[in-house]
Formats: sequence, structure tokens, C-alpha cells
Amino acid sequence: MQNSSFATARKTMVDCQLRPSKVTDQSVLDAFMTIPREKFVGKQQRALAYVDEDLPLSGGRCLMEPMVLARSLQALEIRPDDNFLIVGAGCGYGTAVAAKLAGSVIAIETRANLVEKAQDVLVSIGIDNAAIVKSRLVDGYPDEGPYDRILIEGGVETVPDSLLKQLTPKGRLVAIYRELGHPVGVASLWTRSGKNFTRTPLFDARVPNLDEFNAKIEFSF
Repeated sequence: MQNSSFATARKTMVDCQLRPSKVTDQSVLDAFMTIPREKFVGKQQRALAYVDEDLPLSGGRCLMEPMVLARSLQALEIRPDDNFLIVGAGCGYGTAVAAKLAGSVIAIETRANLVEKAQDVLVSIGIDNAAIVKSRLVDGYPDEGPYDRILIEGGVETVPDSLLKQLTPKGRLVAIYRELGHPVGVASLWTRSGKNFTRTPLFDARVPNLDEFNAKIEFSF
């Protein structure tokens, strides 16, 4: 596909996937129109970059379906001066979109090959307010916190307190919460008020789980 064809596919994604799916925040729509999704996948996947489904990446990661990512970012209500943390950055596409909305973005990923590739793409498309670093996902990245907004790019069975506590006093976190044994998850918003956290269900979503956030199964004898 030529660049003009990708631009057409990008506009079709916004008009036919995002707008009909209750994505109404113009800043979010503009960010998706700006970032070349095809740059974040391998050559064999570029023709599929704008389809309405997850695209598999190495190591069990995925490039999240555009609608799910867009609605998740919209729910965060990102402000231009927000300090933003992305957990499970994968190929870096979500990081690039978030960088168009927030003041600064730190993204963490456990797989060194994904970190290197993603950072290279960010530089190549002129993103200068985001960085992707190698780190354990459940640890977050407290050195650059606290964070106004946190996005976990994947399914979770639990969100550890250590990550929630990296939110600012009125911070917001979004992840796809999936109860143990349930095939479909629910995009959920965690909000912080002082020391208390509240989870609000948003919409159904099916994305691969991040193993680091699997619930521990306890056995009793």
C-alpha cells in the first residue's frame, strides 16, 4: 500500500470504526487521524493495520483494536498537561496516540525487542514527549510519578495497589478487567479520591490478558 492508501485507511478507521462506537472527543479522533498505525507493525501486517481487530505481536502482546484503545483513552479524559503512564506498551502505537493528548508519556514494556523497536518508531515520526523503557509491568514506574492518567494496554484480572498508588489524588486508570474464567472483559475506569479507589465498568471488550496481572489462585486444604 502507498502512503495515500494508508491515509485513506486511517480516515476510514476514524469515520467507520471510532465515530460509530461513541468516540466523540475531537482531540482523540484527531490523534488517531495523525498517527500512522502502519509504522508500528511488521511489513507482513501493514495491509491489516487498520482492521477492526487486535493484531498479534511477539511475546503474546497485541496491537489493540482501534475502537477499544480510542474509547479507553476517551474515558481517561486526558488533559494537555497530564503526566501519563502506559503499562504494557507493546509496539508503542498507544504511546504515540497518548503523546498527542498528554504533556508527557512514560511507557513500560518487559520485552527488550519491543522496547527498542517502539522507541525507534516514535523518534522516526517525531514524537518527542514520550519514552518507552524496560520495566516489570506490575511495578509501574514510580521514578517519574505520580501520574494523572494510567492506561494498561491489555486484559487484567487484578490491578495491584502498588500501581494504583502511583496515581495523583484525582487520577484515573483504565484497563480491560476480566474476572477469572470469563471469556470477555470489561473496560473499566479506576478513579482515586484520597486513599480510596473506585472501579466503574465502561464497555465490554475482548483483548489478550497480560500474564503479569493474572490473579493468584489460592488453594485451601
